[in-house]
Amino acid sequence: MTATESFGAGRPQRRVFMGAIAAAGAAFLTGQPAALAADENQSEHPLQPALRLAREAHRRVLRMSGYECIFAKKEVVDDDLISQKMKLKIRHDPFSVYMLFQDPREGREVIFVSGQNDNKLLVHETGLAALIGTLSLSPDDSRVKAENRYPITKAGMANMVQAVIEQWEVESKYGECDVKYFSDAKIEKYEKYNCRVIESSHPEPRRQFPFQMTRLWIDEKTQLPVRVQQFGFPKKKDAKPPVIEDYLFTDVQPDLRLTDSDFDKDNPAYNF
Repeated sequence: MTATESFGAGRPQRRVFMGAIAAAGAAFLTGQPAALAADENQSEHPLQPALRLAREAHRRVLRMSGYECIFAKKEVVDDDLISQKMKLKIRHDPFSVYMLFQDPREGREVIFVSGQNDNKLLVHETGLAALIGTLSLSPDDSRVKAENRYPITKAGMANMVQAVIEQWEVESKYGECDVKYFSDAKIEKYEKYNCRVIESSHPEPRRQFPFQMTRLWIDEKTQLPVRVQQFGFPKKKDAKPPVIEDYLFTDVQPDLRLTDSDFDKDNPAYNF
């Protein structure tokens, strides 16, 4: 979905910091009528209701001990837009990650467990590269950073939403902020998902604004945060804001009882 595509029926609710209030966001969160929400939040920055929603989505993820999903991402790394899709397993305590790549590098496997394996990734490639055996790489190894904006320690829905929360906390100290709320939003190629979308944007590039536009997608059925999109400031007037980050979680199997075996290279189901 591009920055200009619509999200569903009806017009978005919209609030601007300069001379406006965050009534729509508060009503979206509490279920109160918009007028009542407006009376109670006249001095509130429009990102505050968005932050409450994001924090609740973050808490909902952390209530799960672990989950499996399909993770698709697009992100700019060294001026290149890199796309990857993989099966993902996440356990929160201890923080553990298993990745099975689907496209590209089909069959590549990655394991990371906080506090184990010298806090390094275990990587098994496919094809001729598999002859090297299992690689042990630091999360900030140049070979890892060549394909990723963030280290594996930032993987998963909880870390994704936490990054948005931290961003909005900083941005809520400044003006020039436009916040919109969309309901019944559809994810391209995933029509079964009905999402609520919180969209923040800024009219001009400023040092305190790392992105021109941010979208947080929350699945209306599960209330889980399933997507974050970040768009940069366009270089030319009237141009579309370019995609910088797009992280999507689908087919989420929530609250699975993942065990140490799920994050062990000796698991017989894996190819390490």
